[in-house]
Amino acid sequence: MLLLTAMIWGSTFVAQKTAFIGADAALGTAIGPMFFTGIRFFLGAMVVLPLALREHKRAPTPLSKNHVLVFVMTGVVLFVASATQQIGIIDTSVTNAGFLTAFYVPLVPILALVLFRTWPRIIVWPAAVGCIGGAYLLNGGNLSEFSNGDYWVMLSAVFWALHITMVGIYVVRSDRPLALALTQFLIGGIFGTVLSLMFEVVSFSGVENAMFEIFFAGVLSVGIAYTMQVVAQRHTHPATAAIIMSSEMLFAALFAALFLGERLDVMALAGCGLIFISALAVEIAPYIKIGRLGKAK
Repeated sequence: MLLLTAMIWGSTFVAQKTAFIGADAALGTAIGPMFFTGIRFFLGAMVVLPLALREHKRAPTPLSKNHVLVFVMTGVVLFVASATQQIGIIDTSVTNAGFLTAFYVPLVPILALVLFRTWPRIIVWPAAVGCIGGAYLLNGGNLSEFSNGDYWVMLSAVFWALHITMVGIYVVRSDRPLALALTQFLIGGIFGTVLSLMFEVVSFSGVENAMFEIFFAGVLSVGIAYTMQVVAQRHTHPATAAIIMSSEMLFAALFAALFLGERLDVMALAGCGLIFISALAVEIAPYIKIGRLGKAK
């Protein structure tokens, strides 16, 4: 189930790209990134809704106002992460987007240090440098080759890291993962729709032109894949789960090669490998005897 989840998330990068290929805003056949993001979250919320209601009925105590507030905040962060990533994918390759998004892996423990003064394991620092070096190689060893889309995707990685940190804390505290999922999906849908009405041209033709991609990114990626992850990780060793989920970026590159004809030269392949190894090292380090740099006082 985890491998299928990673495959769905990796292939979704292609859907996020193709939804904007060949569309013409002047003819009303284009969909804006905010509207695309909003619709996919609403669809994901519809998938999770029955499961969240079942969870609610079985919960021993109702959610507190503080939990709801935190869930809403988590939804805002998730929306910003998704929206900035979507903007970036329009102007970069799927392969680049997949591997640059992986910057969130070393950023998670760094954010934990900044926000909660919890020192990360020593592997985080060389892994962070490895991700930066990998991004440099991924773009041909020339900073001028970075597109605006690449920078948007790297910015999204910061918010993905923040989102993962918040979810890791508040799911444990509330013990209501599906309620959190439903709330954050609804918040993402609301924000995306409102911003699209304010800043984008919303047309039925644009939605119709990207209908398959919207369905794939909403129902499969947001709704089904997230639910499978929650279920599967209850029956999988954390180290095993981390290794399998890291394959998301590899699936992104694979599907980009199959469906979009994207190809990488030797230097770019080396950059992808360096990012993947760095991300994997951070994820499996907690289950290996590696000493900490220190402890916060």
